[in-house]
Amino acid sequence: KGLPDRLVARLNASLRVRALHATVMRRLVPPAPVALTDIDPVGEATTLLIGRGGAYPTLSVALGERAGVVGALSIEAAAKHLSNRDIDGIVLAEGFTPRVMDAFLTVLTEDVRFRPLPVIVTSGELTPRYELPNLEIVTAGPTRVADMALPMIRQHAFEARLGRMLKAIDAKGLIDPRTGLLTKAAFERDFATAVYHTAERGGALSVARFTFDNVQPRAQFDGARIISRLMRQADFGAVYDDRSLVVAFAGTDLRNAQAITRRLASVMRHTQNGRRDVRAEPAVSVATLLPGDSTMSLLGRLFGTPERAAS
Repeated sequence: KGLPDRLVARLNASLRVRALHATVMRRLVPPAPVALTDIDPVGEATTLLIGRGGAYPTLSVALGERAGVVGALSIEAAAKHLSNRDIDGIVLAEGFTPRVMDAFLTVLTEDVRFRPLPVIVTSGELTPRYELPNLEIVTAGPTRVADMALPMIRQHAFEARLGRMLKAIDAKGLIDPRTGLLTKAAFERDFATAVYHTAERGGALSVARFTFDNVQPRAQFDGARIISRLMRQADFGAVYDDRSLVVAFAGTDLRNAQAITRRLASVMRHTQNGRRDVRAEPAVSVATLLPGDSTMSLLGRLFGTPERAAS
């Protein structure tokens, strides 16, 4: 399709964000302004960088200075990240044949979940014939690529935050709009109820704590978003303090809870932030409900000495 059609599609995508913003503003009680400058959505964004050429490290740094970056050296790894994470933009770098890039962009076009994503392709061997409103083909250096990608990534992250805010409004403030998890007060109430019912009726209940290093404040947020996306419908979690996340696994014994937490921690480890290849490797502790346990005794064991998830 021609350039005018792509511009119309991009404008429509932007107008949808504007309409969502107006809906959130109308429903906020008490009223409060929420704009791009109020919440720094780029600081919450995650960019999927796909490539294996010489420009990959410099692109990683250029993007990682302002947003979270998830790297993929293959299309298969990229597909896994798209399934496991909330991605706000894709940079498809060098290292792939035109046929492979065409197949990947065609899949994005055909999947309504990914079609609105900003996609920056750094190869000049493709033409913008895909029905992706936020597709750009840029043959430039890493800094220029980042400069073109980040405004669209910012908009997508803003849209994602507005969507979580709307869910928080529907939940009457029980959901944290930044992460999509419960607020701490809502979690403690639901956890106490779950402990009571499990003790009364039998069954299993386990709880896990993910603890992050203070030198990587972004890591806790990324972990919360991953948990919010991947946890089962019956599970629930919250940001518990300035370093940790706590997740309750309903109907789950200790062995299965450990398997679930290993998978979650493994996904978290593949996010890097900033100039260095620093990954979020949380320490994890898991506890399960024992006969005679109370909410306080179970949480007391949970907040004991955590062990690395890799161990």
